[in-house]
Amino acid sequence: MTINFWHGQGDTAVLVIEDLVADFERSHPNIKVDTGGGVLSDAMLQKVLAALAAGSYPDVAYIFGSDLANIARSPKVVDMGDTIAGTNYWKPVRDAVMINGQVRAAPALVDSLAVVCNKTVFSAAGVDLPKENWRWDDFVSTAKALTNVDTGTFGTGWPGAGDEDTVWRLWPLVWDAGGDVIGSNGRGIGFADAGVEALEVVRDLARDKSVYIDPKSGSEQMYQVYNSGRMGMVVTGPWQLPDILDAGVDYEVVPLPSFNGKPVTISGPDTWTVFDNGAARVEAARTFVSWLIQPEQDVRWALGAGSLPLSQESESSPEWSQYAAETPGLKVFATALESARVRPVHPAYPDISQALATAITSVLLGKSTPEEAMRTCADEADAALRIPR
Repeated sequence: MTINFWHGQGDTAVLVIEDLVADFERSHPNIKVDTGGGVLSDAMLQKVLAALAAGSYPDVAYIFGSDLANIARSPKVVDMGDTIAGTNYWKPVRDAVMINGQVRAAPALVDSLAVVCNKTVFSAAGVDLPKENWRWDDFVSTAKALTNVDTGTFGTGWPGAGDEDTVWRLWPLVWDAGGDVIGSNGRGIGFADAGVEALEVVRDLARDKSVYIDPKSGSEQMYQVYNSGRMGMVVTGPWQLPDILDAGVDYEVVPLPSFNGKPVTISGPDTWTVFDNGAARVEAARTFVSWLIQPEQDVRWALGAGSLPLSQESESSPEWSQYAAETPGLKVFATALESARVRPVHPAYPDISQALATAITSVLLGKSTPEEAMRTCADEADAALRIPR
């Protein structure tokens, strides 16, 4: 029995996946896993949708958590209710695979956002490192103090390509300000007011010229600026720590600021989604995915992908504990999962995200006030939520 596995990984992560697949095949000689198809994860949604339309689709695919609702509308998506039973997964992990009370995928990866501070830049500017329970006003003032036009040093950075990378950094501010992505009645956004407060932070960073705006998808330029010692703070996740370490940056990780002192961050769990190519292949795909997310394999995958353990059981393993002890700041990201929230698994989310991305970039570039940007965002996002699905 051969199943097709579109894993979506590149660089170091693909080597880990191939090693895991080889181990699975050795322990399950009746199942072969073909890893030759698919595309990188950023393009996976369109690839899978096209494959479903053509009637030739994989058995397992790596689907972003924010895309699951769109994919799960297909009757070919297999319910995975039994795969997360009995394991102490983090709440964001469970939330990311649930749609209307049903488990529509298996968790693949989890991460969180925090602030990574370049201690050398802080020292050169004579600025103290942030403490826990700091506020967004502190973030803005610290970024301004770290900015140095003469040396080309920025206080912080923000992805400005107008995609999900631009957007998901704002959701913790929205939640912290009392908003939600979708309103309680489901027919309008829940952040018309909170979004203004969140965008005021973006406005202040842009006003102070303390934020490096990366115009390209992937944020590579932003991280290059940070790793070269010309940025004091970057909001990022654990996946970036290996590159920061390789660059020789002397850094410290601190939790995200807040408006009111209550910790909140965002987690971006992604999924292994299983598709129905007949009962025998579904059984084989379920067997593979269930094996892949067990703590032993989960820890290997988390170490290779630069993510966090899916469960508290995985986090307590000796392998993860040793890695966390050897990687400064990693525990801050793991602890943040206790207060993390996830984006809703909703078919209108991509439209909401695009409307907010436009609002953020317009404020970053000084083209709109927070109030103006949110009015336009609300009009577009509310219209998307009213579309019958």
